[in-house]
Amino acid sequence: MRIGTLVVGPLQVNCFIVSAEGSDRALVIDPGAEGERILESLEAAGLSLAMIVNTHGHFDHVGANRLLVERTGAELIIHERGVPVLRRAEEHAAGYGLPAVSSPEPTRTLAGGEILELDGLQLSVIHTPGHSPGGICLLGEDHLFSGDALFAGSIGRTDLPGGDFDTLVSGIRRHLLVLPDETVVHPGHGPDTTIGREKAMNPFVG
Repeated sequence: MRIGTLVVGPLQVNCFIVSAEGSDRALVIDPGAEGERILESLEAAGLSLAMIVNTHGHFDHVGANRLLVERTGAELIIHERGVPVLRRAEEHAAGYGLPAVSSPEPTRTLAGGEILELDGLQLSVIHTPGHSPGGICLLGEDHLFSGDALFAGSIGRTDLPGGDFDTLVSGIRRHLLVLPDETVVHPGHGPDTTIGREKAMNPFVG
């Protein structure tokens, strides 16, 4: 697996470009903003965009959806419970005094438990609500893309509409902390961490 990271937008979202070794096709996780920059990074790496996956529908994670879909025809994928949130992205952004571009409708929705496949790359979909009802994580080859569920030393905020602290913590403990300690965690904001580090150090879930 090849992983590229871009920090995009005013809320500093980690956008990941992920592809299988030897493949010229990629998926992008959470293109929150700066769509032209994402396209330039794909081109520089010799990759075409096949899939866009939103870990949830909040505006800071979906802001470049429309540009990328319109320019590449890539499939747009989100959890089924994330669709109502996705549709309100502009409204959500306006509440922070920030502009946002509406997202197109997803071409595929998830329920959790699926495996996304692209040229030998396989990512398991883990439904982790609590920050947002449609929150998901993606797991492949000892790498976990945790969206806004689990951060280095913290967890996603749960005071937004549809958030619930107990649901989020329960899901992290049940689905994420059972992974091998060496699993690398790539969160939606901030630095990478590992499952072992969060089990030992994270005051919310350890």
